[in-house]
Amino acid sequence: MEIAKKTKEHVIFKKKSGRFAVQNAAGVFLKAQEKVDVLLAAKLIKLTPAKKKEEPAPAAAEAPAAEAAPAATETPSS
Repeated sequence: MEIAKKTKEHVIFKKKSGRFAVQNAAGVFLKAQEKVDVLLAAKLIKLTPAKKKEEPAPAAAEAPAAEAAPAATETPSS
């Protein structure tokens, strides 16, 4: 790992994989949201907004119609 940026509060390392590791002044590596906040402040990463999940309502509306169609085409065998 090489040092990407060093401040009084944090040391930011860049790994060979291109990812970042953030260590605080006490020598503890930060995780999750704390790490993201530090990297955003240092302008080393950008966040994209999360995509909205599509509602499953259209798929549910198609399912009953598909079930009804085969039942109407069947002929009873005598």
